[in-house]
Amino acid sequence: MPQMRYALLKHEDQLEFVEMPSTHMYQLTALNRRLHKELDKLTAANVPKLAHVIAEFDNLELIDPGYQPTQGLAYVNRLEQTFAAIQEKAYPLISLLTEIRALEAQLEQWYEEELEP
Repeated sequence: MPQMRYALLKHEDQLEFVEMPSTHMYQLTALNRRLHKELDKLTAANVPKLAHVIAEFDNLELIDPGYQPTQGLAYVNRLEQTFAAIQEKAYPLISLLTEIRALEAQLEQWYEEELEP
């Protein structure tokens, strides 16, 4: 069974747990930091509010049934869709989308390899 890690993300007063392969968690954290660093440079009207990664951990035991971990690939897919929808004119958004899509492709490959019989 592959080793997974979990990220705790906070968006305003909402919490989200994202499950990632342990080999890729650092990329999610680095991507989150980079996106936050660049958000202020975007001039589009529809710039999203982005959650902050506030913790990483190896084990997760959720007690509250209202929380379920989000699969890492699903989270990155949602992130890609959000940033692809931004109507940016002044900032080269393509560099941010390239980073998101690179992680997305790596996760797709990882899941394909791990789920092969």
